[in-house]
This record gives sequence, structure tokens and C-alpha cells, in this order.
Amino acid sequence: MLYIGTMSTQELSKINRLLSTQPQGVVLLSSWLTENGYSPELQKRYRKSKWLTSIGTGAMIRTGDQVDYLGAIYALQKQVGLSIHPGAKNALLLQGKAHYLEMGKGKMNLFGGKDETLPAWFKSNHWDVTLDYHATSFQPAASGLTKYETNNFSIDISGPVRAMMECLYLSPTKFDLIESYQLMEGLNALRPDQVQELLESCNSVKVKRLFLYMAEKAGHLWFSKINLNNIDLGSGKRSLVKNGIYISKYQITVPKELEINEKPEL
Repeated sequence: MLYIGTMSTQELSKINRLLSTQPQGVVLLSSWLTENGYSPELQKRYRKSKWLTSIGTGAMIRTGDQVDYLGAIYALQKQVGLSIHPGAKNALLLQGKAHYLEMGKGKMNLFGGKDETLPAWFKSNHWDVTLDYHATSFQPAASGLTKYETNNFSIDISGPVRAMMECLYLSPTKFDLIESYQLMEGLNALRPDQVQELLESCNSVKVKRLFLYMAEKAGHLWFSKINLNNIDLGSGKRSLVKNGIYISKYQITVPKELEINEKPEL
């Protein structure tokens, strides 16, 4: 039973309107509430009356609500306009494109712009996952994202092309190159125009060279439709591993196990 106390009819009407218009399972940020007519004093009264519960400075949830990291990301994206989103292998998993590979339990890779940081309330809550956040500008903030629908709301996550590039961005130090290639093998239905757009907007030479090398090695039909002349692959060699095999076309050194891993006959 929620304690109403001495709240006025107008205050009750406002909290009812808030709870009816915002989806369940999301964080409610104090700054956003203030912008939408819920003063800090009114928010305090809602907390005192057990309508809202604080989960850290500047962040609340409706009392009794079950909120996971997706509901927290919803607040970052929809209420304060950040580009922070699930990416890399996790985004592929959410889209059913990595289900055949073993996922590291409880680990979530998040990506955001180079000037974006996770707020303290976000980092202080565990969300039942281990968060690995990467602030980078190797791709424009809004490029290559897609909508992910949950039961009550939707958030932006990396689409397959961007997610694959994020895996390669983390490789080889934070993500295995062999596993990256296994993921690439499963991406046989990518749209060439999307691949072309993201390769042209990407500013990481390493990512672009690895992406093209793996796509060609995997034998994807869409690879033949990519215009390499419009993609800046930089100059000079890139040695990604020690004692690897040099791929002269893309001027990269890759693990021996990757180069001898021929695609099996179908």
C-alpha cells in the first residue's frame, strides 16, 4: 500500500500521469523530471510517499519496479539524449546473430561517444551484469544503430554491421580475432549499402582492414558489391599479433590459426 500522506489532488494527478505515460522497467532521471514539470521538492514528496524510490543521486524508479540495465540505458538515451548503447557481440546476441556461440555470462559491452561518460548512479548499480564501457569516436554516434524492442519499451543498439565493427575495434586485446571471424561467418545477409556506408564513415584503419579481410575470407556474396575505391584504408602495415601471417592485400598481420581456418565445404 502506497502512503499518500498529505499530498494534494494535483500532486496525485501528476504522479499518476507520469506513471501511466512512462513504461515500466525504466529509470526516471531527476533532471528529466524537473524539465517536465516535476520540481525537486515534488520529487522528494513522491519518494517520501513511496511512489518513487531513489537508486542513486539523480535517479529513481517507481517503487517495487524491477529495472535492469536496459531500463537504465533507456533513461540515458531517451531522457538525456546520450548515444550510449549495447554493442559488439552483445548486440549480435540480442538480435539472434550470435546464439550459436558461447556468451560470457553476465558481461555487457556498452559503447558511447568519446565525450560521454556513465553517470555515478549507473555505475553504482550492478544490474546483474558486468559492464565494460568504451567511449570512442571510431564511428559517428548515430551510425548503424537499430531498435531493440523489450516487453515495455525500445532502445537503440548496434545493428549487425556496427556490432561487428565494434568487435574488431576491441580486437585483439579485448576480443579474440578468431571469435570475431566466427561472428563474421554468420553475417551472410548484410545489406551492401549499409556495409558501404559504415566502412566509409569509420575512422579506424584497423577495423576497416579487418572487416574487409574477414568478409572476403568468409566468401559473403555482399562483399562483391562493396566499392573499395571509396574506402580509405590508410597506408603502412598493421601488425595485430606477433608471429602471425602477413596479408599483403590488406597490409595486416593476423594469427596463423585465423589464416589457415578455411571455410568448410557446404
